[in-house]
Amino acid sequence: MTSTLSVPNPGIQDTHRCQLSPLAVPERLLLGPGPSNADATVVAAMNRQPIGHLDPAYLTLMDEVQELLRYAWQTDNAMTYPVPGTGSAAMEATLANGIEPGDVVLVGVNGYFGHRLVDMARRYGAEVRTITQAWGQPFSLQELEKALDQHRPNLLALVHAETSTGVRQPLEGVGDLCHQRDCLLLVDTVTSLGGMPIFLDAWQVDLAYSCSQKGLSCPPGVSPFTMSSRAVAKLEQRQTPVANWYLDATLLRKYWGSERVYHHTAPINLTYALREALRLLAEEGLDARWQRHQQTAEKLWAGLEAMGLSCHVAQEFRLPTLTTVRVPDGVEAKAVAQQLLLEHNIEIGGGLGDLAGQVWRIGLMGANSYPEKVDTLLQALKQVLVP
Repeated sequence: MTSTLSVPNPGIQDTHRCQLSPLAVPERLLLGPGPSNADATVVAAMNRQPIGHLDPAYLTLMDEVQELLRYAWQTDNAMTYPVPGTGSAAMEATLANGIEPGDVVLVGVNGYFGHRLVDMARRYGAEVRTITQAWGQPFSLQELEKALDQHRPNLLALVHAETSTGVRQPLEGVGDLCHQRDCLLLVDTVTSLGGMPIFLDAWQVDLAYSCSQKGLSCPPGVSPFTMSSRAVAKLEQRQTPVANWYLDATLLRKYWGSERVYHHTAPINLTYALREALRLLAEEGLDARWQRHQQTAEKLWAGLEAMGLSCHVAQEFRLPTLTTVRVPDGVEAKAVAQQLLLEHNIEIGGGLGDLAGQVWRIGLMGANSYPEKVDTLLQALKQVLVP
């Protein structure tokens, strides 16, 4: 007996039916601002069947990810877990949970991602104030103290490693200034986690976020998020619900905590990948990993200088994970980047915002932070700049 569909069929249209070949992706060396190449072990971890997001084996894996994130960030924060989404989702999670409508939020803007923090904070009803600095310059402790006294914010947001400029924001002493004024400290560690020193608890950071696809060498799509006990206390005293249901930490902590209450279908295979990426980080050890990134970056800087190229940021504040290189006069920045991609399979980034067309952004993060990667890039760059 043959069964038939009972739903009326107006006629199937094949306009958008495509006959595609099996997936083929070019092999690229990703030396831009992100994503970076994922470690082969991490990629292999994704090539497993998913299991249920409440399966006992998956719950154990979740505990492992949380513990390793605490190690990577050097924090004891109980509220530490990856949110589903890229780094911008984790950025939004910190603001959605860390502020209420009417809160005064002070944002340090010295690059593209400071502006993004401003935009997001306004969408959650904050009264946003800014302190600004030239793109490529950090804020001094004295400038931050003056701004805190002037604006008396409920929360100060700073970018630790500004991806658009390659500058490192020193954080020593900032948390103490904030806490003396009953102000939470929020820090963007998207381009620093896994590649340069971070001490969240020692620096008294209250909220932080990152991503998976840079220093952790994991595919994008799941992003670390953490809240200190001070931030959690404010969360619990809110007068209004968190405006973003999907990123609401009061709900998510019931899933990531001991209750294990269903909230959403977790990105299972990405959690596999993040677990392996963090396992590799712990296996190498933070001190060794940070030293590797610093030494690899210094090799790049020396090679660029030997070619007559200069860096945008003073070495004292330069990121070991991402270097902004000044584009020489008469050189078309996009043309060079395009030639590196098409002829050498190497991706580098261009400038954003105030630095558009003025710099290249070269990332040496995670699995790409090794001397041989620098040699490959410099050799290709010489061929492109001096044919």
